[in-house]
Order: sequence, then structure tokens, then C-alpha cells
Amino acid sequence: MDKRSGAGLDALIEEATVDTYDEVEAVNGFLAVIDEHLDVPFTTTVLGVEVNVVEIRLTNDCRMVARCDRNGIRQDIGLAEPPLPQPPPAGARWIDAYRRWAGC
Repeated sequence: MDKRSGAGLDALIEEATVDTYDEVEAVNGFLAVIDEHLDVPFTTTVLGVEVNVVEIRLTNDCRMVARCDRNGIRQDIGLAEPPLPQPPPAGARWIDAYRRWAGC
């Protein structure tokens, strides 16, 4: 099964949110599977600048963000924003599933 296909992503969404009852729990479900499966750090480009994604985390208002680092300066960017590098890191299909679920 192609994990980037609609059906494949829908199966991942179901897996991440199976025992959740609201949006906050669903976001936490995605964070759990992303923490487990995504290989970090990885390098990507934000606004034409190469950065290292060192962590995926939740903000106080339950938004999922990529913590990006460049030369010791850190910035959180919404998980829908930074492009995935090619080839993507192992576990990136979970980011694709999150983006589909969130409507990004």
C-alpha cells in the first residue's frame, strides 16, 4: 500500500486518532506517532534558508510545530509550513497524514 495515497494516509489518520474524542486529543495522537516514527533531526529549507528540524512539538494552544534551528537560533514553524526534503526522512508519511487531517 502506498502510504502517500489518499487511502494510505486515511489509514494512518485512523491509526493516530483511533482512541481520541476531540481535536486536542487527536493532535496529541499525531504527536505521539510522529515522535515514535519520524527521524529527526533533518534538514529542509524555510524562506530559502537551510534549517535543521530538531523536534516536533505542541505549542500551548495545541498547534503542532517544527522546531527549526540555524546556527543556534531556534524558531517554531507550523508543521504545515516547511517543505519536506527530498528524499524525505523516515516516518515523514505521518507528517503527510497530519497535513491531510488538518486540511493543510
